[in-house]
Amino acid sequence: MATATATTESHHQSLTAVSRKKSVRLTLWPLVAATFFMVSGGTYGTEDIVHGAGYGKAILILLLTPVLWSLPTAFMIGELSSALPYEGGYYAWVRRAMGSFWGFQEAWLSLVASIFDMAIYPTLFVLYLERLFPWFSEGHRGIVVALGIVVTCTLLNIAGVRVVSTTSLWLFFALSAPFVLIVLLAPFKIGALAGAVTKPTTSTVDILGGLLICMWNYMGWDNASTIATEVERPQRTYPRAMLAAVVIVALSYVVPVAAMWMTGLSSSAWETGFWTDIAGLMGGPLLRIGLGLGGMFCGFGMFNALVMSYSRLPLAMAQDGMLPRVFARIHPRTRAPWVAILACAAGWAMCLGLGFARLVTIDILLYGVSLGLEFAALILLRIREPELPRGFRVPGGMFGAVAVGIAPMLLLGFSIVRSESERVLGMSSFTFAMILIAAGGLAYCLSRALKPGGWGAAAKVPGRAA
Repeated sequence: MATATATTESHHQSLTAVSRKKSVRLTLWPLVAATFFMVSGGTYGTEDIVHGAGYGKAILILLLTPVLWSLPTAFMIGELSSALPYEGGYYAWVRRAMGSFWGFQEAWLSLVASIFDMAIYPTLFVLYLERLFPWFSEGHRGIVVALGIVVTCTLLNIAGVRVVSTTSLWLFFALSAPFVLIVLLAPFKIGALAGAVTKPTTSTVDILGGLLICMWNYMGWDNASTIATEVERPQRTYPRAMLAAVVIVALSYVVPVAAMWMTGLSSSAWETGFWTDIAGLMGGPLLRIGLGLGGMFCGFGMFNALVMSYSRLPLAMAQDGMLPRVFARIHPRTRAPWVAILACAAGWAMCLGLGFARLVTIDILLYGVSLGLEFAALILLRIREPELPRGFRVPGGMFGAVAVGIAPMLLLGFSIVRSESERVLGMSSFTFAMILIAAGGLAYCLSRALKPGGWGAAAKVPGRAA
């Protein structure tokens, strides 16, 4: 076990050295922007939280969730990414702490969850597009647009990590501007929008559904860890980026919702995409168009940034001999894992027709199990490798390392409760998710049966620099 660990560490260190020599690396604020889109993408997607919980409870949920869910996860990621800044991020942490089987399960769960997660963002893009142009809601036009998003973001990611992070930074400013205007206009509309919307809403989200959507809106902090070898001084940059992103994401949710509470607009009128209607009430047609475009930027930006994250998992697994070597092929100019990107994009396109709420429920359940493995890796590495250099440590010693994972794991119980009522392929979402989780073990056994000695060393992979 020690020899295997040493070999893996040497392998990852050599990959890091290559990446430093041959790529333009991300600094703090581009990483914050990329993390923002991997987690949030702005205020869009929060409408059903207000519908399900009402203003007061929605704001309370939006304030408590980052404390109980995001900050503990950000602390864990800060320590592990600064100690082990390897390609594949959380996959590499779990594999180091718990061995190849659990490392494979971590990657499997994340990739399977990504199939449902990544279908959400083109769906959001289409929802806001339809608010501006109802013509796209007819027939299969929305699906065609969603497929166009998948193709465009795939090509941008093959163009390289720097292109993705720079795009994320500009999209952040573009989608935030309409909400800044709404917040500035709110004091002039105090109580003015009571009874302004009388049409029936299509949302059926209750307070539990609102909580789950809130958890989804604060989910994905570990996604940025998979590009660690492409980050400047990761031991210092990651902890700072995680904490900065938590604050920015929380403010982007709470402040606009609180501003709308002042106007007296009924919470029962809210539904996915409703921010465009709010913008029309607050600032007229131009602001409505601007916010609708921002919602489209949100879906596009989140999908674009997450392609960069998820595609590094097959790359790292192929480099470790756990997947066929073809997944480790690197573009000679941009150093993007183009085969992994194309393979993942094909899987994501398959789930574009599923509904928003159903996608969220399955996504949280699968993601939660993988997150539990990451918290376990934090504790095990503290026990097995106490001298491992850590640029950042979860405060409180071993007690802190254990305690930091309790609240996120307890919150996942809500996703289990809701998954029993959601239906997929004639079964509950919980049963469906359990089948997918169990399939990870079978996939690992099949991989080992086909290639008992692994799929080959990364150094032999064509297209990767030695």
